Amino acid sequence: MAEAKDIKLFGAAYSGFATMVHHALRLKGVSYDYIEVDLKNKSEEFLRMNPVHKKVPVLVVDGKPIPESLIILQYVDETWKEPPLMPQDVYLRSKVRFWADFIYQKMIPQTKIIRESEGEAHTKAIEEFHGQFKTLEDGIKEDVHVQGPFIHGENPGILDVIIGTCGAKLKHFKQVPPGVKLVDKELIPLLCSTIDAYAELDIVKETTEMLSQYLHA
Repeated sequence: MAEAKDIKLFGAAYSGFATMVHHALRLKGVSYDYIEVDLKNKSEEFLRMNPVHKKVPVLVVDGKPIPESLIILQYVDETWKEPPLMPQDVYLRSKVRFWADFIYQKMIPQTKIIRESEGEAHTKAIEEFHGQFKTLEDGIKEDVHVQGPFIHGENPGILDVIIGTCGAKLKHFKQVPPGVKLVDKELIPLLCSTIDAYAELDIVKETTEMLSQYLHA
């Protein structure tokens, strides 16, 4: 692929999915223009770029739109090779994709259930989420973890981007009873350590600062 000349990211400051893409592009050192999307009044231009789901983020590279955050993350890693966000080993890459899919298909929908449920159903939803988090911790330990501050060792990869971004938002999740944590160091010490290390990255702090102007607009 020829070097991309025009890169735009359409997102929303509140969107964790868009934030993941910000982080991935910045980890790669890719320069891009950011366009904040008014989610209550989406433009026709934006809807043409993601006509199926009509959601942010959408990455546009030389006029070609790529929707959906998990697909974008893989596209970014395959397009800009350094530093790699996926393991070089094909089997390990399959494991990373499995656990990324687990987060997207199981854990993220479970947070919606927690947000919308009450009483006994709410308590059960939180318990199920804790169980999913423990499954994720054990699976990553078994399948892909390399000693270091991040899941793959000294440098963050795609799972760090996803878990680090989601973990930061879950720490401020309001729809839980007092004293209850969705991110519990006693339950998932490895992932909590990774989330903490990820939060200290310059690219994470820079993205947070940049997006803050839209949060308070």
